[in-house]
This record gives sequence, C-alpha cells and structure tokens, in this order.
Amino acid sequence: MSEKDPQLKPGFNRFWMAIVTILAVLVFVEWIVPAASRGITGLPFPLTVPRTLLLIYMVLTLIALFLFITFSDEYLDEFWQPLKRFLRGDFGTGSHTAALVIVPLLVAWWVFDLKMPQLEPPLALRIQHPSSNFPKSSEDLKNPYTEPSENDVKAFIQEAKAGQVGFIPQLTTDLESWRDMNPDSHILEAINTGPIREFLVDLEDGNVDQESAKLALVEKNLFEGRALYAMNCRACHGDSAFGDGPMADGFKLRPINFTDNGTLETIVEGYTFWRVTNGGPGLPTEATPWDSAMPEWKLSLTEEQRWKIIMAEYDLAQKTPRIPEAH
Repeated sequence: MSEKDPQLKPGFNRFWMAIVTILAVLVFVEWIVPAASRGITGLPFPLTVPRTLLLIYMVLTLIALFLFITFSDEYLDEFWQPLKRFLRGDFGTGSHTAALVIVPLLVAWWVFDLKMPQLEPPLALRIQHPSSNFPKSSEDLKNPYTEPSENDVKAFIQEAKAGQVGFIPQLTTDLESWRDMNPDSHILEAINTGPIREFLVDLEDGNVDQESAKLALVEKNLFEGRALYAMNCRACHGDSAFGDGPMADGFKLRPINFTDNGTLETIVEGYTFWRVTNGGPGLPTEATPWDSAMPEWKLSLTEEQRWKIIMAEYDLAQKTPRIPEAH
C-alpha cells in the first residue's frame, strides 16, 4: 500500500497512530478501568489495576504496533518520516530546543516520582478483622452442627435405623454411585471414620448409645462440611487451609491462612459465619486495604451449608473459635 492508504485519514500517519494508540491503552487501563469498577462493584473506592497487568497490556500493544508498522516497507518508511523530518530541522529550531528541555524534565520527574518515598496518612483505619457493621446479636452465635440438640440426635438415630440418612444435595451423585457399588452396606459406611463405625456396631446390636450417636452425627456433619469446603473454598484456601490453593497466587492479597494463630482463633464463631455469609462485598470501609475477593456465600449456599463449611475450616486448621467476651 502507498501513503494514500484509504484505511488511514490524510495527514495522520503511522507514527502518530502508534503514539495515540499507546496513550489510549495506558489511559484506559490506568484510569478508565478503575473508575468504571466503582460503578460495577458499588464500592466507595476504585479497584486498582495490578502493575503486572498494565505491563502485559502495554507489551502486547507494542508487539501489535510493531507487527503492523513493519508489515511493509511503505508502512515502515511512513512511520520514520516524522522523526527524519524532526532530525533534519524541518519543524524549526524551536522543536529541537523544546525536546532538549522537555525530555530531560520528564525523565527527571519519572525518576524522582519512582524513588521518592511516599509518606501519606492512611485514608481509613486499617484492621485485620473489620467489624463496624458486624451485628452484635451475632456475637453469641454457636455452630448448631458441632453440638447437635437431643432432638436432632434422636432423629438421626431413627434415620439411621431406617437406612434413610439425609445428606446435602451436593453429595447425592457421589453417594448414589457408592451405594451402587456397595448395595448391602449402610450409607453411613461411606464416611468410614471411628465414630461412625462405632455407631453402626451399636446400631446393629440394637443398643444405640446417645453419646455415640451424637459423635456420629457430628462426624456426618463434618463430612458434609469438608465436601462443601472442597467444592467452594479449596481453590483459594487450599486442601489444608493454609491459604495456598491453586487460585491463591491470582489475588492481589492472598487468601487467609486459617492455620495462622492470628486468624480463626482470634474471632468468635459468629463473626466467622458473618464473614462467610457476606463475603468481600459485605466488608466495611475500614477493610481497605484488606479487601477480600470472597463471594457472598449467602447467595449460593444455605445457612446449614455455611455452618458446616465453617465447621470444616476449624477442623482442617486444627483451631477452636474464640469464646465470646460475655462468656
């Protein structure tokens, strides 16, 4: 193609097109995306774009422009034309003087801004467990599935005797497959832990102890909680709750490590339930910069399922919740 390429406006050659494209991408990623994030998320602050992501976009833009400009000799000649004219002095001596002043000033400003320590006061209080909108009524909440009531235990015994123990819907397919392979076994044998085996022995002997039934029910709840944790939480928090799941490195702030002594053990169980329920969008303003990417699990998990996940989290981390101050 010649300089009369119909795809380009007259007087707007490839050099200036490259400059405008680079500036447009920089402005879009650096300023427009964070500004748009406020309207999308409804948060009172914009979501920052990681420097690595900005670098990736700029590198891809430069590669695309390089391929386009070097597509033909005509394109490359057109790109170099403004630079050649500038060096020949076609724009006058004033352009050279301006370049000699502006370019060093821009480099000096960039180096100064890069190296100068930024001493700025925090915009808001920064705390690890933000709780200004945590309802006080939730402080005394206890997980009903770690200490099942007497009625729940009795109902569990009757279900076990009838072979009709109910499980969460997420386990239906796997348990049906297990039942097909073990048609003569009790459904609780799929769990295969000490308390469950002891309970099934008592059940077969017709001498069910209330305490052993309670331990078996807790084990069944924990089994469901671990399954729910694996389905919904493992990707970020990891198999052992270390915060090292396969998606952990993709977040600006890594998922919390539940085994750390400063996490689960420092908060009451009601707060854990509130955090899991409301996720990152439910955090108050002072959560910044501890913003969480955790979704609002109340939108996809029932209250029972959330409590059972919390039960599994404490068990995997080998931690116990903090006792409320009132106790």
